[in-house]
Amino acid sequence: MLNPNVPAWFEIPVADLDRAQAFYEGILDTTLAREQIGEGELAVFPYAGKPHASGALMAHPRMAPSTTGTTICLSVDDVAPVLERVARGAGEVVIPRTPLRDGLGVFAQFLDSEGNRVGLWSRQ
Repeated sequence: MLNPNVPAWFEIPVADLDRAQAFYEGILDTTLAREQIGEGELAVFPYAGKPHASGALMAHPRMAPSTTGTTICLSVDDVAPVLERVARGAGEVVIPRTPLRDGLGVFAQFLDSEGNRVGLWSRQ
């Protein structure tokens, strides 16, 4: 049975899919897969068929990047090196690496190459 409270999919709006894909592949040290869905074009984050939340960058005429609204938080092995790559790339760190209470890990937020506010989370 699936947990009805766990997100299944997310889409991060982008104005320039090539630029955004290069940014995310660079900061996350991964490869995103391109797909076409209706009027939209996607660059999908790797998920290896595992039953957990995943998502994509989405270029669509009815979507626009934003710093307001829902914040997607990406799980990474270690927040620190990702933030270093954000700072060296086309992004901006807006909340530095911050420990959570009760040993729940650490988080941070950055602005991506498109102007979206995105979070990071790791256990360390």
